Amino acid sequence: MNIAQDFKRPVLTHVGGPTILIRYAGLNLLTDPTFDAPGQYPVGAGRTLDKLTGPAVAAEDLGRIDVVLLSHDQHADNLDNSGRVVLKDAEMVLSTGEAASRMPLVRGLRPWEPVTVAGDAPVVITAVPALHGPSGAELVTGEVTGFVLEADGWPTMYVSGDNASLELVAEISLRFPATAVAVAFAGAARTPLFGGAPLTLTSQGVVELARLFPLATVVPVHTEGWRHFTEGPDVVKQLMGDAGLAARLAVLPLGEPKQA
Repeated sequence: MNIAQDFKRPVLTHVGGPTILIRYAGLNLLTDPTFDAPGQYPVGAGRTLDKLTGPAVAAEDLGRIDVVLLSHDQHADNLDNSGRVVLKDAEMVLSTGEAASRMPLVRGLRPWEPVTVAGDAPVVITAVPALHGPSGAELVTGEVTGFVLEADGWPTMYVSGDNASLELVAEISLRFPATAVAVAFAGAARTPLFGGAPLTLTSQGVVELARLFPLATVVPVHTEGWRHFTEGPDVVKQLMGDAGLAARLAVLPLGEPKQA
């Protein structure tokens, strides 16, 4: 992956969907925990989401979780029943103010609000804005957040959360221009909401994200495992290759720890 040699390198294990174990500066961080079996999961208003595949790693095999980075709690493809159990065992759970209002164990962060966590080096975790659909989507899909990780001697990492807005990605890139790893929740998720407009980044959006973070290795996740994801990792590979950016793409194998 495209990381400067003087950085220590985080290790990422893709559990499936949006769920990644990130070993960074002595901390074990977990994104959007989803560990339920395949099946149908309600999302309100009589709608369901169809999960097609189970996790590549069982929750009990992850070991200690220091911090959960939860983009939002409203949808089962980002936080499911088993994932809620994982939250109870984590040392810290960071998410949105809305999530904190529903779950007392969550620490809610405002956009651009940082929190420092003790690791091998102090890790600054900054909440960054996200929009789960087209303009105005937050009134329906709710509040969502992404995160940026920074620590001395470690690459700056951006974790997008469920975000479909390249305008917000551009703003984040201006504030964190040294970002060296960008984890992009992609897959062009589509439901009947908003006339089928994408609720997460399209594959072309991943290409644009890569251009906005010119120093970063791009790690697409949340592209598989659910029926409402319409563009899998092969589409991302194709478009990044067509754009001459294949060398900056890292598609993680499921269940295998890989350095970033």
